[in-house]
Amino acid sequence: MLHRRLKCVFDAKARGVHPGLQPNAYLILAWLGEHGPARASAIVETFALDKGAVSRLLTHLDELGLIVRAPDPTDGRATVVSASDEAVHRMAELTASIRRHRDDRLSEWPDEQLTGFVRLLAEYNRTLG
Repeated sequence: MLHRRLKCVFDAKARGVHPGLQPNAYLILAWLGEHGPARASAIVETFALDKGAVSRLLTHLDELGLIVRAPDPTDGRATVVSASDEAVHRMAELTASIRRHRDDRLSEWPDEQLTGFVRLLAEYNRTLG
């Protein structure tokens, strides 16, 4: 059930950034937004995807205007990709909206219940991580 819920969350986040955005491409876009410009090879390594899959996802993001391609400043023969200004703006708005929704939904939980949940979730992540 947790897996299905997470899939729904990523689907909703992708649609929140752009109605046509594929969830796998959203994950790459969010990573670029957090880590800054990167070569496709870094994305391949980070997500353990093949080059062809990353190339297709970057093309998808480019077609939606959500990434910018530029020469690598350390090697002009290579290209780096980064989240476009529009993508960064949309992701920030989405994050703020999700945070408000989450805070509203959890506002009725007592502090000790929230603290216990956070502790158990951290333990879950340590155990499986």
